[in-house]
Amino acid sequence: MGASKAEEFTVKDNRIAAYAKALAHPARVAILQLLIKRQACICGDIVEELPLSQSTVSQHLKELKAAGLIKGDIDGASICYCIDEVAFEKAISDLNSLAENFRAAKVKCC
Repeated sequence: MGASKAEEFTVKDNRIAAYAKALAHPARVAILQLLIKRQACICGDIVEELPLSQSTVSQHLKELKAAGLIKGDIDGASICYCIDEVAFEKAISDLNSLAENFRAAKVKCC
């Protein structure tokens, strides 16, 4: 979505779109599940768990961080990633709100 078009939508709509983009790849979903399970991970630990290269994992972590779903603390030469609890709860709330709007509308197509 172009930057000029993003201004046409609400802040919440843009947040939901960012979450959807971040969740749109199975590797990123797997990374989130791993971080939830372990509560924190060094990037190298994630690489060992997934069939992906270090650079690919780093790119996926960058997308998740850009969406605000994870955070990372630098510890020497490595970065320890974890779920950003506040942002993740906001994402759940926003996505639930979208689902509730659908249920309330009782949409019947064709």
